[in-house]
Amino acid sequence: MARGRLRVYLGAAPGVGKTYDMLSEAQRARERGRDVVVGFVETHGRARTAALLEGLEAVPRKTMVYRGATFTELDADAVIARRPRVALIDELAHTNVPGSRNAKRWQDIEEVLDAGIDVISTVNIQHLESVNDVVEQITGVPQRERVPDEVVRRADQIELVDMSPEALRRRLAHGNVYAPEKVDAALSNYFRVGNLTALREVALLWVAGKVDEQLDRYRADHGIEGTWEARERVVVALTGGPEGDTLVRRAARVAARSKGADLLAVHVTSADGLTDGDPAHLARQRTLVESVGGTYHQVVGDDIPRALLDFARGVNATQLVLGASRRGRFAQIFSRGVGVETTALSGPIDVHMITHEEVKKGRRPSSSKVLSRRRRLWGWAMAVVGMPALTALLSVFREDLSLPSEILFFLLMTVVVALVGGMWPAITAAVGGSLLLNWYFTPPTGELTIADPQNLFALIVFVVVAAAVSTIVDIAARRTREAARASADAEVLSALAGNVLRGDAAVPALLGRMRDTFGLDSVTLLERRPEAGLTPEVRAEPESWQVVAASGSGPCECPAAADTDVVIDDDLILAARGRLLEAEDQRVLEAFAAEAAVALRQKRLRAEAEQAKPLAEADRLRTALLAAVSHDLRTPLASAKAAVESLRNTAIPWSEADRAELLATADESLARLDRLVANLLDMSRLQAGVLGVSLEPVALEDVVPRAVDDLGPLRDRVDGDISPELPEVSADPTLLERVLVNLMTNAVRYSPPEEPVLITASRLGDQVQVRVIDRGPGIPADAHDRIFLPFQRLGDRDNQSGVGLGLALSRGLAEAMGGSLTPEETPGGGLTMVLTLPISPVPGRIPA
Repeated sequence: MARGRLRVYLGAAPGVGKTYDMLSEAQRARERGRDVVVGFVETHGRARTAALLEGLEAVPRKTMVYRGATFTELDADAVIARRPRVALIDELAHTNVPGSRNAKRWQDIEEVLDAGIDVISTVNIQHLESVNDVVEQITGVPQRERVPDEVVRRADQIELVDMSPEALRRRLAHGNVYAPEKVDAALSNYFRVGNLTALREVALLWVAGKVDEQLDRYRADHGIEGTWEARERVVVALTGGPEGDTLVRRAARVAARSKGADLLAVHVTSADGLTDGDPAHLARQRTLVESVGGTYHQVVGDDIPRALLDFARGVNATQLVLGASRRGRFAQIFSRGVGVETTALSGPIDVHMITHEEVKKGRRPSSSKVLSRRRRLWGWAMAVVGMPALTALLSVFREDLSLPSEILFFLLMTVVVALVGGMWPAITAAVGGSLLLNWYFTPPTGELTIADPQNLFALIVFVVVAAAVSTIVDIAARRTREAARASADAEVLSALAGNVLRGDAAVPALLGRMRDTFGLDSVTLLERRPEAGLTPEVRAEPESWQVVAASGSGPCECPAAADTDVVIDDDLILAARGRLLEAEDQRVLEAFAAEAAVALRQKRLRAEAEQAKPLAEADRLRTALLAAVSHDLRTPLASAKAAVESLRNTAIPWSEADRAELLATADESLARLDRLVANLLDMSRLQAGVLGVSLEPVALEDVVPRAVDDLGPLRDRVDGDISPELPEVSADPTLLERVLVNLMTNAVRYSPPEEPVLITASRLGDQVQVRVIDRGPGIPADAHDRIFLPFQRLGDRDNQSGVGLGLALSRGLAEAMGGSLTPEETPGGGLTMVLTLPISPVPGRIPA
């Protein structure tokens, strides 16, 4: 059976019309004669959306009971048994009620698709796993219902339901999304213009990425290798030289001219892993690329132009940025160079050749000192002394050896010299050996003349072979040395990267590892003081520099005091003392220096973040307060105002019972308003540390009934069981009553109407525990601490149901009285709030 096709309507925010568009498509499909059923559609009380359900067959939902509450869920088995052509299943990211076969609705949809049924579903961008943290940063609201991106990316068709922020806010204001009493809070909180604009951009970028994937797959399936300029992509080639910084910045400007263009940097390494690129330069340029919004890539290839173009065509690049060649004119006679070759093969890709300061400096010389000085001296000694010694030895056996045999011995000696001393001593040995062969062993001997043309040919071949073998041996020795050096550098850089990944990248730790790696006396990170200038004389002025971090004895106080220094930027310099470093060592040292600078910046950013955290928290609280308190203030004010205006209306003859009811409504609303203002004031005093607490012995049997009476009409839903034998507790009676009222109000709000809230108390050691027990839906264990944050509501599903100060204030008041407030699960379902208070040491008296 063929798998069904999945079609997803993706929206940037709630209310953009995903379900409406899904149902509109279903009606059109039904009119075309397709068998369409409703598996699960949530209209959220929106009349226009509900009207589109008319005429569509609905599969009955599955009813489930969890912790005393009844829920309805998608019945996937019933949908599969019905076997329609198309099933409408709303809310792809929905979390099923515990006890369901699948934890998530998208897993139910997978079963329906496997049964060969097409599915149309909906999801908002904030529910995608990859952007969940970004959405939380934008809106401040964590999303607990998430769906893996791969589930949505596998969809056969994704339609973006787009709407401008202004249009969506108008839709909210007209009451087409939420109930009228929730509109103001929604507009001032989640549905702010900035939030909606950012969410819209996230949705558009995610869909654009999906479109790129579809385009790449289409081109691959149809064997299309040419570039399609559907989107500007700029590729910059990096060689690992100092000119890379200039190329990256120029490429970034090229990409910036095309709105939304991608920037990609690529470095080509040879297949043997050896490259003359500077690792420190590449590391710095990678950081630079990422800082301007690009990505860094590394590919392997011996033919650099073709490797560059293969990469560019693979990413569908439209422009390629290269640096001007630093090769001399003589070298260009034998090879056109990477730039010219790449331009000739580029086809429709535009190639930019960028000049730079390094052009006039010529090509980077490769290290010629691959052998130690001692080995080179031995090589020259063997060439100068060894060849005559070999001549003397072979002269003894002249009668027994032929000229070809003597040539082979001289060739063997030349190879030995090449292995020991390198190419130039070996070439010298080859030339000298040919002269000795000619003088001592080639007839006529004792003359630099050759009678037999074959002997002349043999000597020429000897010189050519000796030179070729010497060159090959020297190259092999060079490569071996480079490979060993690269392996050692890679090991050091791998250890450095491991420190970073493990979080050990503190500046002193990096400097200490640097000192141990290179055997230095001290390593110092210096920073230029703000008042110091940029003149060269500043390098020798200790008062112009400050030591940021150091490792070892005798740290440098200025760059001029160092044996080796690495300039990181205009203000940071790494100074090393102990010995002069070779060029290869200094390249690795530059990588360490770049990492030390990054670690320093991270440290300072963390410090700034810690300093800003209290301000951000205060700003978050103020934002949440302004967003939520408007609703909580408006509701009691509106009720009280309506009751008073009704009483003042003399045109209506109110009965005594009506007048009493209106007065009671006004009284209850004003009392609620008074509690809200008192909670806000007390919360502010708690956060400021100025809340006055007057502890005294308090009998719970006196305080609990008063707290129950303060509940007003809700008092009938609370049952108390407080033993008069309990000892008195040390508490502030007024604050304790406030805590109990908040806890009982919260419990009544979430308990089913038929389930009373129970309040009990018991002694535990030198403490008394008061328990407020409800039979509501309860709270997950991982959310127990979160419910005590100010302006939090159970589940955080909306920001319009109240300020959410009750539990935060209650815990603060309990701790101010020397007690604690903790949540527990109620056996059988629900939540139990445990208020623990210390027993008064002496009944009737609290010691000073």
